[in-house]
Amino acid sequence: MNTLQTTSGQRHRHWVPWLLLFPSLVIMLVFTVYPVVRSLFFSLTKYRLGMEAPEMIWFENYQRLMSSAIFHKVIANTIVFAMLTVLPSMAIGLALALMVNRKGRQVGFIRTSYFYPSVMPMIAIASVWLFIYMAQNGLFDQIMIALGLGSQNVLSNRNTVLPAMSVMYTWREAGYLMVFFLAGLQSINEEVLEAAMIDGATGIKSFRHIILPLLAPTTLFVSTIAFTNSFKLADHVIIMTEGAPNNASTLLLYYIYQQGFTNLNYGLSNTLTVIMLVLLLVFSLPRFFNQDRKIHYS
Repeated sequence: MNTLQTTSGQRHRHWVPWLLLFPSLVIMLVFTVYPVVRSLFFSLTKYRLGMEAPEMIWFENYQRLMSSAIFHKVIANTIVFAMLTVLPSMAIGLALALMVNRKGRQVGFIRTSYFYPSVMPMIAIASVWLFIYMAQNGLFDQIMIALGLGSQNVLSNRNTVLPAMSVMYTWREAGYLMVFFLAGLQSINEEVLEAAMIDGATGIKSFRHIILPLLAPTTLFVSTIAFTNSFKLADHVIIMTEGAPNNASTLLLYYIYQQGFTNLNYGLSNTLTVIMLVLLLVFSLPRFFNQDRKIHYS
């Protein structure tokens, strides 16, 4: 009898975790796994608005993209935009976290002020910065004219449109990343910092040899989030440039939007979606596993 009760109790303990996980697993299957599998299927088809059923063409969409100059340009734009935004937003986010990692009456207001841009809709932010970058009458061009540099019209120049948009996105993203760095800083044991201070490690030395190594797990997480977020942008392109001039500001997600909702080419838009997922995996996973082995978690 005792043996049967023990076995029944073990089975009960075995199924309880799965029952608790079941709602999350269902949501993940419905909203993550199923869309990915569906995109993989449609990426192998020719499917446009008005067709009764998708036509299987296998890898023709991929071959078409590989030979497309616009696609190569879009991929290059996306990578350049990620390079222009990920590191600056992380650096500014860490600097802001260091500034507000203290106690005081005004600290809460300052933290909210830094974080506020990240909760604003991207469409609203893009609209504000569109007026800032407006040719001749915009704030930026007015400053340039006052300095004697003349109107720059940065959104119409293929050499300056991506840097200009990256400044806007970095301004928005830095406050969001600040929250994660602030959580990491507050999890550091103060006794460690006090011991380092007694040993003479203050200022830059303490930051370099104590704080940064202890922030390594947070930095790994933040870098992954920042990189994936830089690939998932379309709203600001729609509002500010619509890919102009000559696709110089077209990013991958906006290109997917164009193919799916403007050209109504659902097969090609799903192919681009699969390519974006593969790029994120190629860039993120090797770096994650390589850095994760070098990090000591406490």
